[in-house]
Amino acid sequence: MWVHLCGEGGAPCCAPAPVTRPFTVDVHCHVVTLAVEALVAGHPDRRAEAAAMQAAMGPASAAHNQAVMLPQALPRLMNMAQRLADMDAMGVDVQVLSPSPHQYHYWAEPALAEEIVALQNAHIAALCAAHPDRLRGLGTVALQHPPRAAAQLAHAVQGLGLQGVEISTSAAGLELDDPALDPFWAMAAALQAVIFIHPFGTQLGSRLATHYLSNTIGQPLETTVALSRLIFGGVLDRHPGLRILAAHGGGYLPTCLGRSAHARAVRPEAATMARAPRDYLREMFFDTVVHEPMALRHLIEAVGASQVLMGTDYPFDMGHYAPHALMAAIPGITEAERAQLLGGNARRLFGLG
Repeated sequence: MWVHLCGEGGAPCCAPAPVTRPFTVDVHCHVVTLAVEALVAGHPDRRAEAAAMQAAMGPASAAHNQAVMLPQALPRLMNMAQRLADMDAMGVDVQVLSPSPHQYHYWAEPALAEEIVALQNAHIAALCAAHPDRLRGLGTVALQHPPRAAAQLAHAVQGLGLQGVEISTSAAGLELDDPALDPFWAMAAALQAVIFIHPFGTQLGSRLATHYLSNTIGQPLETTVALSRLIFGGVLDRHPGLRILAAHGGGYLPTCLGRSAHARAVRPEAATMARAPRDYLREMFFDTVVHEPMALRHLIEAVGASQVLMGTDYPFDMGHYAPHALMAAIPGITEAERAQLLGGNARRLFGLG
């Protein structure tokens, strides 16, 4: 049984799933690979990264994570029986697994990075193989080493049967429109792989080191920057057909498209893409982790109902765990659109039977 902990540090089911419901897919679900934790334990760069993250979120948030959030989330990140029970309680038929962002480890040098990627991708592929009717998987790549990232993506999709990979909003100083990443994007387009963009922390530092602003504000802002770089940096022109899935509803970009379009019209250095910014957003995909029905209404109006996929952010406390109630509460939504958001769009994007 779930305990009702919405907004109190847990990952519960806020309401029972209806008896009759559409096919339901959760595209934003994390998993931890314990073998990676063992591999990097004690590494000085791993300790430095953890210290920087704690400083960025501030002592109060770090203490709450250690005392409340992590003890509740960690079992669900690792215990498959608990995960499947939670899926049933929420009315979720299929989860699309992706690595917990704290396991990106973009600080790793090439040899260690290869081991990290191999362990995570094999682990996620094995979980999916053990539960083929309930799980699909997104792997990881060493984005800080672009030529390796392209090869790792190919192996994840062609060798392990994963649907694509999850990446952060930048990696070791590389922005997503850096020309060095063109081989990765070219491979993603060729494979029609899903690239799930999910931030890990924020680069705004001490300005967001109170009130959990590093996550509450910082993570959506990171996604906003990343998607803007893909658009204004010409990545989506150079590699048409990319399947981009953005976490947390795409951050703030869908709500400020008018400003992006205006910049393109009046600033020569912003007139760098072939089409209007809105056109590119309508080719991307977005999860529903925006928490309020009206926010989802705005997202649908900005990008189209065909581009929005249900996600919970399982099993972290910033997630939303009543997907059917949330979809039903969207103003003006039709039954056909609700079915699209809950599972139809994910069926199409991930090739689910």
